Amino acid sequence: MNLYEELIKNGKSDIYPFHMPGHKRRKMDFPNPYDIDITEIDGFDNLHHATGLIKNAQDKAAKLYGASKSYFLINGSTCGLLAAISGAFNKGDKVLVARNCHKAVYHGIFLRELKPVYLYPKITPYGIQGKIETESVEQALEENPDVKGIIITSPTYDGVVSDVKAIADIAHQKGIPVIVDEAHGAHFGFSDRLPMNATQCGGDAVIVSVHKTLPAFTQTALLHICSDRIDKSRIEKFLGIYETSSPSYILMSGIEKCIDIMESDGGKLIGELCDNLEEFYDKMETLSKLRVVRRKDFNKDDAFDFDETKILIFTDDLIIDKGTVNERILDGKILSDILLEEYHIQVEMVALNYVLALCSLMDTKEGFLRLGEALIEIDKRCTNSAWNTTKRSSAIYTSNEKKMEISKAWECESVMIPFSEAKNKVAADFISLYPPGIPIVVPGEVITEEIIHNIIYAMEMNIEVNGISADDNNIKVKVVKDR
Repeated sequence: MNLYEELIKNGKSDIYPFHMPGHKRRKMDFPNPYDIDITEIDGFDNLHHATGLIKNAQDKAAKLYGASKSYFLINGSTCGLLAAISGAFNKGDKVLVARNCHKAVYHGIFLRELKPVYLYPKITPYGIQGKIETESVEQALEENPDVKGIIITSPTYDGVVSDVKAIADIAHQKGIPVIVDEAHGAHFGFSDRLPMNATQCGGDAVIVSVHKTLPAFTQTALLHICSDRIDKSRIEKFLGIYETSSPSYILMSGIEKCIDIMESDGGKLIGELCDNLEEFYDKMETLSKLRVVRRKDFNKDDAFDFDETKILIFTDDLIIDKGTVNERILDGKILSDILLEEYHIQVEMVALNYVLALCSLMDTKEGFLRLGEALIEIDKRCTNSAWNTTKRSSAIYTSNEKKMEISKAWECESVMIPFSEAKNKVAADFISLYPPGIPIVVPGEVITEEIIHNIIYAMEMNIEVNGISADDNNIKVKVVKDR
């Protein structure tokens, strides 16, 4: 079986996709891709020098989101983050960075040799990372008056939203920009039943992945510039570096199609999504063991807001029996396996003690019914319903001692050693769970016994760990030279 055959098989299956891309494999009014796959021929504009059709489409996106300028990204939000970071800052600048940012942010830090000062998110009672506190931003700026800007992620992969407006107000009083990775919030701002988007809240550069929660093709996104604090000409220069010189007209037309849908039917589609979610969450109130959280379960100290299109299903201290597994502790991986194997439901992300089902405008009532009925049945198979706040899932992201800047550590003289022997060594590469792609360790940080323990635990659960050799479980660390 090859990739093409497997894709065809999956597309014909009855597996329901509670994962990205946001079109959820529902056929759109879209032509045969081979008919419209062209290059920069006469009359079709050029993404890197847009003056016609593509410029008009980008202007339409800017108007929809309330940005002063929007750029199509067909290398995903990764491309937009790299361009925004590179355009906003000079080499060697000091920046405030939320420690729970995606690895693409760290790649931008490396490329521009920036000096990050980390902002650590709150940890919620559910053991997931919460908001970035405005007090932490104020304190960091007070202690680091030479900071040139702020980079945050809101919403998080889990749906937690920070107070972007308050953070932006603080930054703007200092005359510095805020870059917001809003990749998972492309649907924000179109209804008062959802959080406001970062362009409405004062973000200077906002990156959204339309393919995550809207009806668009994988790897399509938008970069919004919302103020003059970031030079648009620098953004365009770096987009020319990071974005392919052969942009896909299929993907670009897919973004434009998505924008058209949001203009004409976005309110209706979001209304239907929120109605389906409300009905789903009401049914989940009947669960006695599994725990499905929603906005009301977070207090303002932990999360400024919460995106209920991210369905989080927790499994702490439950024992599952019967079915396809013998009696054993139920964790995120086992719950995901049961949902897929027994109920033909594929979730977006597996964590240590929960799973994430990702929703979009294209989800159907049937999909929510299937997920709800599956969880009710699984809940009945569980015992030992004591809910606790062990924070097992969040402990994997800790505050690590930094010995070197990323730009130095990632290119230092290094050696591969078994990660079980890496205690007190300085990491020379990133280690992250994927998804969500947030580094557990970044180059230059000290590897602790706790980190090693958490990595072992994740690997035992068959969660993908990037940065550790699949062949021999080795890790790259800085060479310690004899004095």
